[in-house]
Amino acid sequence: MHATFPLLRKTDFPPIRRKTLETLQVNLGYRCNQTCVHCHVNAGPNRVEMMDGATVDLALEVLRARRLPTLDLTGGAPELNPHFRRFVAGARALDVRVIDRCNLTILFEPGQEDLADFLAAQRVEVVASLPCYSADNVDRQRGAGTFEKSIAALRRLNGLGYGQPGTGLALHLVYNPQGPVLPPNQQTLAAAYKRELYAHFGIVFDQLFALANMPIQRFGSTLVSKGQFADYMRLLKDNFSAANLDGLMCRSLVSVDWQGYLHDCDFNQMLGLPLKLGASSRAHLRDLLSAELDGQPIVVADHCYGCTAGQGSSCGGALAA
Repeated sequence: MHATFPLLRKTDFPPIRRKTLETLQVNLGYRCNQTCVHCHVNAGPNRVEMMDGATVDLALEVLRARRLPTLDLTGGAPELNPHFRRFVAGARALDVRVIDRCNLTILFEPGQEDLADFLAAQRVEVVASLPCYSADNVDRQRGAGTFEKSIAALRRLNGLGYGQPGTGLALHLVYNPQGPVLPPNQQTLAAAYKRELYAHFGIVFDQLFALANMPIQRFGSTLVSKGQFADYMRLLKDNFSAANLDGLMCRSLVSVDWQGYLHDCDFNQMLGLPLKLGASSRAHLRDLLSAELDGQPIVVADHCYGCTAGQGSSCGGALAA
């Protein structure tokens, strides 16, 4: 696989600083039951990196000590971590909002048959990957048979109350473009998703998050192989919007890798760029028990243009109204 960081290191991206920390985004490991073309984590079934129980306990201590309102669980497939369920239950016991970034097909993996029931019982917010409402497009990006399983999983979640009015069980979907293009208007695309998924499958959901593909890891390597990397970076830079800077997720979020080390965002984590905290060269979860991040500089490189191009892109979808 082609390394993209050498192509991203030199940057003219404007300097940005942190606001108040609100979200602990924890990557529970890089193992996944899928191998997706657009995956910026390069996750897959053969990855062995996995957060251990002691680090999970430390994360719960940080949530408690700092009274953080949101825990955002990601991977890989975060549910494959053996400590996933007690982590969720521990955070919910602290009245923390828990987000599970779910690939949907995980609900059909051995040992996960009751996963949907667990998520509903704990009132976990589900953010589910579904890069299109077309079977061909989804299977091309995520593997044969993925769309059919994803639809079955969404029906299962709907049956438990997810996405249904008045239940408080939030179900959001995530869209990624098929190639080196910017996502279409999120609001317009959401209307199409809601119309098509309900008409053909009776599926309902709350919001659609339209995310730009980041020029790193598997997707970035593919761009290099096809000779499209420079063109994609030009597209991102030509569509830079300074209005998106204030809402960047890295300003109120910390990304925690499977070993407990801190990064400004999940993308920086994948590029090996540690969060800067005073004289520390590699800040760790334990540092959050005493250190304050407000006003600290955020480590940037050229990939940051992926979050600021056009309507913007974050873990919560488009930044522009």
